[in-house]
This record gives sequence, C-alpha cells and structure tokens, in this order.
Amino acid sequence: MANNNIGSKRLVVGASYGLRDWLAQRVTAILMALYTLVILVLFLTGTTFTYESWQGVFAMVWFKYLSFAVVIALLYHVWVGMRDIWMDYVTHSVVLRLVFQVATIVWLVACAGYAAQILWRV
Repeated sequence: MANNNIGSKRLVVGASYGLRDWLAQRVTAILMALYTLVILVLFLTGTTFTYESWQGVFAMVWFKYLSFAVVIALLYHVWVGMRDIWMDYVTHSVVLRLVFQVATIVWLVACAGYAAQILWRV
C-alpha cells in the first residue's frame, strides 16, 4: 500500500478555495469601493438633495445596472465569507453546516430579488 502523503504527488484534500476566494473578496471589495466613490461624487456635485433628484439618478438605466452589479458583488462577497464561517466553525455536523449554507443561499437569492425589485421600480 503506497503512502500518498509523501513526495511530489502528495494527496491534497479539503476545499482548496484559497486563492480564488481571496481574489473574489478583493475584486468585489474594490467594485463596492468604486461604487461608493461614484455615489459620493454624485452626492457632492449635486445641487439639491431631494428625493426627486436621487430618484432621477437611480432612474438612469446605466446606474441601475451598475447598482445591481454592485448588489451581486456584495452578495457574492457575503457568500464567500459566510461559507468560510460555516466551514470553519460548524464542522462537527455536516448536516447542520449544509442547513446553514442552504439557508444562507436562500437568503442571499431573496435579497438579490428584492434589490432587483427596488431598483427597477424607480
């Protein structure tokens, strides 16, 4: 029987999300930071701070798509973090971890639907 843990053909186990998740967290964070800068510029360059002026900003189609892209980035950012929390701290029960992960997915999909409804209602 061969030992698979020695040498260059070491058996690697685990989720091995490492670099992909690290990069996803950084890219989504940068996208959210840029969106925050866009909102700040719109706020600081605006002459009136009324509901109607902000409604006009969010009525532009390009801004709706940008806002929804940021919502999706936020939800993916949350998913990576929550999945890691469930995997790191709810390891004693696979069934319980699966329940938490499914509940998180359902909640995040519901949030995406609610955000889309809000953005396209303006």
